[in-house]
Order: sequence, then structure tokens, then C-alpha cells
Amino acid sequence: MDHAPLAAALGHAFADRGLLGVALTHRSFGVPNNERLEFLGDGVLNCVVATLLFERFPALPEGELSRLRASLVRQEALHGLALQLGLGTHLALGEGEIASGGRERPSILADALEALFGAIYRDAGFAAAEAAISRLYQPLIDALRPGNQNKDAKTRLQEWLQGRRRPLPQYRLVEASGAAHQRQFNVSCEIAEPAMTTTGQGGSRRLAEQAAAEAALQMLQR
Repeated sequence: MDHAPLAAALGHAFADRGLLGVALTHRSFGVPNNERLEFLGDGVLNCVVATLLFERFPALPEGELSRLRASLVRQEALHGLALQLGLGTHLALGEGEIASGGRERPSILADALEALFGAIYRDAGFAAAEAAISRLYQPLIDALRPGNQNKDAKTRLQEWLQGRRRPLPQYRLVEASGAAHQRQFNVSCEIAEPAMTTTGQGGSRRLAEQAAAEAALQMLQR
């Protein structure tokens, strides 16, 4: 497959095209694969996003900067950017992953995007990786409005209850199903006052808890 359009969207021409190929290879396809580059890219991404936020919001305290960074480097944000790039069509996947929808799976796409950042870093150094990440992330940075809306649902729910001196919610795993590479979690969020229980589903327990907390917030704010 011609990966030139993907490289152009990233704003980087690879001197070592082998690195690009490895970054796009999932472990289900074979070895070498992109797991080590993903590890490297995760570190580079966190550093660049932290720098972008530090410069964009000079008056924000560390806690708020950390929350903003977490919202930008989590799987959901990376998945959205990967979809914009059409990354799924470029991935080398095993037949089983292809059959089970791996080209659209958020975790696979997010990991591959981090691997691409790692590959750019290895190919041309930190400045090149910083330029590629900034190119993708700048619209997201510009759209940020620091404040409550950037906190995740569990944090907002906890603050809502604490502000009214009410007991904190309890999260319980209701069910975990699916194959190891395609797990689905169902979690309940139980609140004592006012008495209510909501549920959430997601590809990880954390995502399911966030969904359950969001559902609880919507009920409380009606």
C-alpha cells in the first residue's frame, strides 16, 4: 500500500521507510511490530502536549494542566485523530484482527498513532516529532476552554457530590465479556443520596466507569 498520503498528513517524509512500516504493523501480523515504537511515542506525545499546554495557558495551575493533558493523550482523543488520518486502512493486521474489525478498534488505532510518533522521533529526532504532533493537536489545543468541562465524568461527579456533602459513588463491575482482544465491560455507578444506580459500557473498565458516571451526572442535573 502507498503510505505517502499518510506521511503527508503527518507532515513528515520518512528517510527510513522501514520505520514507517514497523509503526503500522500490529502484533497480530508478526514481528517486528509497533509495540516498542508505541512505548516511545507515548513518552514523546506526553512531553509535546505538556509543552503545548504550558505555552498556551501560562496562568493555569499544574493540576488543571495535568487534567487537560490527560484528556488529550487518552485513547479517545488518539482514536479520533487516527480516524481523521484514515489510519486503519494503512495497518498490517493478522487475519483474525481484520475479521473482528481491528481496523476500526480504538485501542489498535490509538496505539498505532503513538507508534507513528515514535517512528518519526527515531527517523528525524525530537523536533520532527514535535512538529508532527503539533500539526495534529493544535486544533484541539485551540478549542480547549479550561474549566469544569475538561474534567472527566468521574471527577465531575465526585465534585458534585462533595460540594453537597453527600457520599461518594461506588463503582462495581457487573459483567466482563468477549474475547481477550475484544473485551466489553459493564459497570454500575451506585449513589446513596439521592439513591440511584446507573450503568456504563466500554472497552475497558475505566471507560465503562466514565460512561456510568456521565449517566449519573445527567440524571442529577435534570
